[in-house]
Amino acid sequence: QVQLVESGGGLVQPGESLRLSCAASGTNIFSMYAMAWYRQTPGKQREWVAQISSQRSTNYADSVKGRFTISRDNAKKSVYLQMNSLKPEDTAVYYCNRVPNPASWGQGTQVTVSS
Repeated sequence: QVQLVESGGGLVQPGESLRLSCAASGTNIFSMYAMAWYRQTPGKQREWVAQISSQRSTNYADSVKGRFTISRDNAKKSVYLQMNSLKPEDTAVYYCNRVPNPASWGQGTQVTVSS
């Protein structure tokens, strides 16, 4: 059973950067998965942020395009989200998961952008 652990969140000021990590375990075929990052704020539905295919093609939500970069390291069974030029509206709990057929959701990592 695939397990996902997100890390790297924190409190930053507007314009600063963060790099989130997502480590997968319980699978030997991580390289075959498409993976995505999502985010959620209280009272709102989880929002898709970025996605990377097994072939490393990427897609981004319009709200983060040009600021966020998703990448992966199959040897480490990990996916990353480099977030630059952060804005207060990026504040959320960030999650990663497999696409499609998501695994159980991890605990997420809190990102807070505030001056």
